[in-house]
Amino acid sequence: MPLGVYISVPFCRTKCSFCNFASGVFSRELFDRYIDVVTADIANSESLATTALCSFDRDVDSIYLGGGTPSVLAPDQLQRLFDAIHNTFAVSPDAEVTVECAPGTITPEIVNTLLRCGVNRVSLGVQSFVDEESRSVGRLHTRAITLADIDLLRQSGITNLSIDLIAGLPHQTAESWRTSLDDVIAIGVPHVSVYMLEVDEDSRLGRELMAGGTRYHAHFVPNDDATADFYQQACDTLNGAGIHQYEISNFARPGRESRHNLKYWLRHPYLGFGVDAHSMLHGSSYEGMRFSTSDDLDNQLNGTPRTFRKIDSASAEDEAFFLGLRLNRGIDLRAIAEACGEPAIVKRAPILDALTELGLLEPAGQNIRLTDRGRLLSNEVFERLMLSDPATDPALPAQAPLTILPTRGPA
Repeated sequence: MPLGVYISVPFCRTKCSFCNFASGVFSRELFDRYIDVVTADIANSESLATTALCSFDRDVDSIYLGGGTPSVLAPDQLQRLFDAIHNTFAVSPDAEVTVECAPGTITPEIVNTLLRCGVNRVSLGVQSFVDEESRSVGRLHTRAITLADIDLLRQSGITNLSIDLIAGLPHQTAESWRTSLDDVIAIGVPHVSVYMLEVDEDSRLGRELMAGGTRYHAHFVPNDDATADFYQQACDTLNGAGIHQYEISNFARPGRESRHNLKYWLRHPYLGFGVDAHSMLHGSSYEGMRFSTSDDLDNQLNGTPRTFRKIDSASAEDEAFFLGLRLNRGIDLRAIAEACGEPAIVKRAPILDALTELGLLEPAGQNIRLTDRGRLLSNEVFERLMLSDPATDPALPAQAPLTILPTRGPA
């Protein structure tokens, strides 16, 4: 099965207050050193697979540069990353090749480099088309800059564009959120990702919110109910405009789903390189190995070994449920039974029944999938389905706290 290749570029022009990723503002003197480490690691891919006791396939049909902001790299640095991939792997002529870019970093020189490297898809971290909201979290672009960048990309021939939006930013209201949704529809991009603002200790804004403070415009962050309403509004609006939801956080026009990200949810093999990059390779049957790099740049530059975790049969069962259910089409229980064995279904049957009675799961032809409410409570659904003790009470509280799983995938 062809691989997906992910490369993390942890460098940004500025660190947004909401960001909890392993990225930041670093001296450009580190860029070349980082590229050296990552390209050497890519060249060592076959040995890495051997260490993981997994099969290795040189065929690649998706490449994704994320971050951070890959578009802050110099053209020659971007070229070196892509050269390393092509020197190690057999990249399919029709591979999906995505680079994440921040509005305001897309120059004609960068666009020419992307084209030269075979990039055919760009994911834009817009987050909001309302300038007040963007400024409040430290974004450097404006709506006008974003629209100009989109025009530049399209004129160059890169028309497969994705836009990220965040529900729950400071100063966001139902009206301003509608403005962002209307803009993304009017622009006519084929793919949209909608993430919920994450509140945790890994971001400045999250820490301030948890402390009840006012820095970083924390006191202007909408409450949980409003943010959940924004998410549902996005689902209704985008679906109504023909940009159909296919995963908890992702929407696309027909045939424009992210081929790379689908690998995560379908448990297809992929290799990740750079800071806080995750990988999954197959071993025998449904089993395999997951491994990841350090989330610290210094550790990455100093060659800290990856952390490995074997995917045994029990882990494979869990993954089949909680990853597959992220997709709107849901999971085929018969396919899981064939791959993992009938007991994988039998021991979860009471839980599946309880979740269905609570209106969190529903049948869809031969599949079972999350309902609209189930997506809002997805973390609770997944936690229940991952229980290893079949004697555990499968009931879920009818009014569980709203928890949305907004991540972009293991990478």
